[in-house]
Amino acid sequence: MKRTGTVVLVHGLWHQPAHFELLTEELRARGASVRVPRLHRGSLAADTSAVQEAVDECPTPPLVLGHSYGGSVITGLERIRHLVYVAAFVPAAGESGALLGGPDAPVNEAVRRHNDGTTSIRPERAREVFYADCTEAESRRATSLLVPQQPGHGRGIPERAAWEEIKSTYLRCEQDRALSPALQERMARRCTNALNLDASHSPFISRASQLAGLIVDL
Repeated sequence: MKRTGTVVLVHGLWHQPAHFELLTEELRARGASVRVPRLHRGSLAADTSAVQEAVDECPTPPLVLGHSYGGSVITGLERIRHLVYVAAFVPAAGESGALLGGPDAPVNEAVRRHNDGTTSIRPERAREVFYADCTEAESRRATSLLVPQQPGHGRGIPERAAWEEIKSTYLRCEQDRALSPALQERMARRCTNALNLDASHSPFISRASQLAGLIVDL
């Protein structure tokens, strides 16, 4: 089997590496080496450091994919060969995901706020906002994997804008109900290339094979 290099997958808020299992399987079947670091380290800076550590362990500069908030994380990385943003934030200098998404971000209505400052996604709203085009079984499993989110991550500002120097591809999810497709369109203009997916917010589940093929082509 032809080796296609290393891919680092970076998940979003409330998610974890297990959400990428289908995509990981598809990529490995195509000969890719895959790493999926866990976020929720307390801040954007800490999350970026954790992913940078995974990148630095790769034998050659990898392709790095960021989903949703994961886009803010990958924007601050070094020693990478290609950035892939999937329904993700592409912040410029001084911008955070929270600033880009704004107070009227579609996902906000599904967020439950707790007394300790953490947030979670209302289970009854998860399929609507994240997994609308997934099967019922896929949606149930993905919802069960969601984790509480500590405050502050989304307000972090990357220390550098890697997309200004490194080739990047934006995959805009046209049926997204968590991150506005119109906002995705604007952020995609910052990238080298842009493609549209007829998918909801989580094509790594609903379109795992198609997404893996696009990644390998890159």
